[in-house]
Order: sequence, then C-alpha cells, then structure tokens
Amino acid sequence: MIKIPSDIKIYLAIKPIHMNKSFDGLNALVVDVIEQNPVNGHLFVFHNRRGDKIKVFTWDRNGFGLWYKRLDRGRYKFPRTDSSSVTISSDDLKLLLDGIDLNKLKRLPELYYEAVL
Repeated sequence: MIKIPSDIKIYLAIKPIHMNKSFDGLNALVVDVIEQNPVNGHLFVFHNRRGDKIKVFTWDRNGFGLWYKRLDRGRYKFPRTDSSSVTISSDDLKLLLDGIDLNKLKRLPELYYEAVL
C-alpha cells in the first residue's frame, strides 16, 4: 500500500468507468465529472462496473501518476450517493482498499470542548 499524507484530498468517482481509460481520459473525467483541477496534487479514485478494479490518478510534481489494483476475489464496496463524486479521507481509502464497506461504517460524533479559563 502506498502512504498517503493526511492533508491530501481524495475524490472518489461514484459512477463506474471503463478501465481502458488512460491519462488523458482520466484527466478529462477529473475536469468534467469530479469538477476539479487535475494538477492540484490530490488523488482521484475511479472504479469499474464490477467493482473489482480501482485506478488512482494524481499529479506528481512533473507529470501524472496512475496506480491500478485488481482484486482476485471479491469486490470493493463503494459509498452510495446521488452526487457524481465524494470526498473521502486517507483512512477511508485504506479501508476501501482493504475491502471494508464504507456504507456500513458508523463514526462517533466529534466532540468539541471549550477551554475553561
């Protein structure tokens, strides 16, 4: 697994794509579907219809990079939503790649404390 800094945004495309898309095709999807600038250094995650393949697309200083993973068995479980993409955390991406269903995750609410002076 690649290490992902926690300050990088990760955009997950909800609709599946044809996995024969290369750099130019993925670049167009980032602009048209996710509506982001592809050279901002963030990660853009795409998947196929069967859910057994993932492509992670990113800009790395002087060119685009692509990371591809295919499962031998099973399928990735993607979030269900009406939007064309969602932003997930690096922890969520790790869970997704490990086969965890992001729809079934339940997080505790964050607590905010005010300092008492």
